[in-house]
This record gives sequence, structure tokens and C-alpha cells, in this order.
Amino acid sequence: MPTRILLEGRPGAGKTTALRRLAALLPAHAATGFTTEEIRQSGARVGFALETLAGRREVLAHVDLPGPPRVGKYGVDPSVMEQLALPSLRPAAIEEATGRLVLIDELGRMELACTAFRHAVDALFVAEVDVVATVHTHRDPFTDALKRRADIEVVQLTPANRDVLPGELAARLQQPRTHGRPPPHG
Repeated sequence: MPTRILLEGRPGAGKTTALRRLAALLPAHAATGFTTEEIRQSGARVGFALETLAGRREVLAHVDLPGPPRVGKYGVDPSVMEQLALPSLRPAAIEEATGRLVLIDELGRMELACTAFRHAVDALFVAEVDVVATVHTHRDPFTDALKRRADIEVVQLTPANRDVLPGELAARLQQPRTHGRPPPHG
């Protein structure tokens, strides 16, 4: 059975940093997916960029983008999800990718505003691929449904475990498949 983990944490807990460290600890080209990063000007957050693990980067959301959709003060550019995020997920959902790993940062409101992305995530969580995705702590019908699934492990990312968790997950994901993998520290 594939490993399916949601790393849940509060804003600023280090979810993106943990996912990037996990990717860096894995063999080259072992994973596909994307991360997001704040865009700051003069110390203030003005938007978010999306970067694929292959290194393609675009502005996903920004205060100067008109939207729709809008999430808070940010206009979101859904074409970034369609042009960067979706292609980084789709190859893993096909049969030849059995055992492949997909890293997603994050299953948040901006990303989930893209219907095609929600469908791609649904497909990943039933495919024979390992998935590690970061998720917010606030309630959302899409992520709440994922968190309730018996085949998905929710791991709390906290200041106490954020430095050791990427190494533990990397070691676990590189183990030969067994029926009962031990849960990571947390």
C-alpha cells in the first residue's frame, strides 16, 4: 500500500521548509511535485510563488493580481496551477509510476481554488504512488475529507519535530515496502 501523509501545521510552523528538506534528502529525481514560497517586499508579504521540484517558478498569487479567484487580499493566477503544478503531478498518477513519490506544498485555499488541481489530487490519492503533502490546520471540506480517510496518515508538524521529521520521512520512504511501516516521530 502506498504511503500517504499529510503534514499538518500552523502558518509559519515550517511546512515548506520540511518538505524542501525531505526532497533534498532523497535521491535525485526520486520525487515530483512543487513547493510554494512567500514573496516579500520591504518585509511585508505581498504574494506567493509556486516552484516545481524541477525548478520552474511563477507567481501564483499577489496583491497586484486582479483575480478571480481571490483569497484574502491576493489575486490568484489559476494558469500557474495548470501550467506548473498539474504537469508536476500527472506523470505520477500513471501506471508506469508505481512506487513514485509526489510532494505537494500545499493543499491550501489558493491551490484548491483550481478545480483541475483538486481532481489531480483526488487521482493521486487513489494511485499507486507515495504522497506527502502539507496541509493547513484550518477547516476546509476538501482537506477535512482527506484527513478522515483511513489510508492517509496525518502527521503534526511542530517546532519540536520539524528538524528531525524530514530525515525520518526520507528514511521511511526509501525503505523497501512492508505491510506496517512505523509512523514517523511526532
